[in-house]
Amino acid sequence: MDDELNLRLKPLRERIDAIDAQLIALLNQRASVALEVGEVKKHFNAPVFRPEREQQVIARLQDMSAGPLAGEHISAIWREIMAASRALEQTVRAAYLGPIGTYSEEAMHEYFGQSIEGLPCPSIDEVFRSVEAGAAEFGVVPVENSTEGAVSRTLDLLLQSQLLIGGELALPIHHNLLTASGDLTGVTRVCAHAQALAQCQRWLSTHAPHLERQAVSSNAEAARLAAADPTVAAIAGDRAATHYGLQVAYSLIQDDPHNRTRFLMIGKEPAGVSGNDRTSLIFSVKNEPGEVFRLLEPLARHGVSMTRFESRPARVDKWEYYFYIDVEGHRDDAAVAAALAELEQKAAFVKILGSYPRAR
Repeated sequence: MDDELNLRLKPLRERIDAIDAQLIALLNQRASVALEVGEVKKHFNAPVFRPEREQQVIARLQDMSAGPLAGEHISAIWREIMAASRALEQTVRAAYLGPIGTYSEEAMHEYFGQSIEGLPCPSIDEVFRSVEAGAAEFGVVPVENSTEGAVSRTLDLLLQSQLLIGGELALPIHHNLLTASGDLTGVTRVCAHAQALAQCQRWLSTHAPHLERQAVSSNAEAARLAAADPTVAAIAGDRAATHYGLQVAYSLIQDDPHNRTRFLMIGKEPAGVSGNDRTSLIFSVKNEPGEVFRLLEPLARHGVSMTRFESRPARVDKWEYYFYIDVEGHRDDAAVAAALAELEQKAAFVKILGSYPRAR
């Protein structure tokens, strides 16, 4: 049987080898052109990473493909090809909530590819500071979770910072219960980020009610603690388990099987129009009846769809709020530009956080 199998596979493998030879030649040819692009960008002091351009490339290739590769396969392949090309042009660094092994790190690689250089930070505040100070070109910050809602600190820092949103990613969150031994023998407490504990509270109450719950700065920090102490279990993902040498005692313990976290990519450069964009902004209004409705009316009149509405206390007076909204389209699109112009005239305060390609 083995002889017959090898006999039938041999010509197919030879065809694959021949195609691979063509692919590597074409990829190197593409990389050479990318280096030329990098030289032109240096001459004009243009940014290496253009998220709208990369999204357009991927969308065009997905439309061209007749299969059997699906759209997500093409996206994954070309993301890495473009990341490798960027790395040839210039080292690009992204700050994220560390340590190594967090979902923020996973989101960074999912968005920028494996060739990005990561800068782990101890807090979301430090991610913003690192980008503002030039230690990293981009930052990766969580902004909302499908189970627990908005990440308040990120919203507050978006208000305070001059950085712009340049991209977004919705990452599926698969929580595992990790221990050094692979079971709960001798384990007395479980550590995780507060949001992860909240996302798994029903499972923990049902399957491990005896474990003390302790919130820590990140799930990766919880994994580090579990690796050092056999009495500690951690809630974290596969990346943390691998990095810290832990075993999965229980997998997929999140209460919501569709649990996702939305991450924002922040930086100093605005993103151009990709054709599939989102614009985020903050505004405040006078504390008078009907003011919010009056302010949002131009969006409906100009046909601009609002996809998110969130409020945060202004902390400057009683019952004053900042409103965070997302709308479909780029601020340079005619309809969006007209609606925003009216909104800016009517609002007490408006800050546009950025227009950027919508999550792939």
